[in-house]
Amino acid sequence: MAQKSRSNTVKSHSKSQPKIRARSINTVPLYILLVALFVLYVVFQKTALMSALFGIAIFFTIVTIIAIEVIASVHEEGGKRSIAELLLAVVLVIVFWFSLQVLLNTSEPLNVVPTCSMLPVLHRGDLIAIHGISNATQLRAPVVNVNASTWSETLSNFSSNFAFCVAYNQSNPSTASEQYRPGDTLALYVSDLGGGRLIAPSSQTGLIKYSCGVDNVRLSNGSIMQEAYTNSITIGSTTINGDMNNSIVVYKTLPKDYFYQEGDGYIVHRVYAIIHAGNSYFVLTKGDNNPGLDIQFGNYPAEINSTKSYVEGKVIAVIPYLGYLRLIFSSQISEPAGCNSTMQG
Repeated sequence: MAQKSRSNTVKSHSKSQPKIRARSINTVPLYILLVALFVLYVVFQKTALMSALFGIAIFFTIVTIIAIEVIASVHEEGGKRSIAELLLAVVLVIVFWFSLQVLLNTSEPLNVVPTCSMLPVLHRGDLIAIHGISNATQLRAPVVNVNASTWSETLSNFSSNFAFCVAYNQSNPSTASEQYRPGDTLALYVSDLGGGRLIAPSSQTGLIKYSCGVDNVRLSNGSIMQEAYTNSITIGSTTINGDMNNSIVVYKTLPKDYFYQEGDGYIVHRVYAIIHAGNSYFVLTKGDNNPGLDIQFGNYPAEINSTKSYVEGKVIAVIPYLGYLRLIFSSQISEPAGCNSTMQG
């Protein structure tokens, strides 16, 4: 009897002991590592191999942190509660996203600057907030009225507008390039089936005519070079110069666009001018750090009309660096061409 009683006492005592929890992993060092990797990634953006290594390391570090946090949550709070909290977080994110869509009147209220074509105003990796537009009057840029049939004819032969400014030595036209050297002549290089040809700006025959000039470009090493660029356009009898106060828009590229074929599904550029033809508006855009308008390099102007629009909206706010995470997770790890120079305007 004494032995049985002792056994019951031991059993009762064992039930009253507190439950021992699994020791959780300290993730603070991983968060510190993540911040350090992110800083190194930004610093070494101009080195393809290093930026790729740091970008991949950031990706796996984030995945590891998420996995550890989920496992720790399951151990400490139980599987059902962890799943419920995860679902709640997902729902909150979805509600937040749809609220932004309604508030900003666009299906893409947040996006990322993917290239360096908008330097020095926007930098690659900047997170941008976008406000949708329902008509062209919501954009700041000069509007030019064009006869609908004339514009339709222009669009049907739009490849004639794929002409960008170059500089060349008259004794050796094969030296034509965007770089300007003392004594060079400015001309337009027109792409065609024969591989391209040079024409004088005065011999242009299309609806949109381009005027060429020379601008200083600062390289990443601090040196200055000169480059041929488009300093104005003329549509009919209206001449337009670029204005840094014009709206910056995000627009979708089309399969026939050169930028689309280069892998750019969307473009973040400043509106240079707006063409009003019939019931539609077409935005002519240019990157602040590009020597020519998008149409000069093989991109068709984005259309805005009452039933559809390829313009997602205009940029209304910028958060530096935060967009790099999206670039990394979308495999846009290495810095693209054109980030080692900035036009001085």
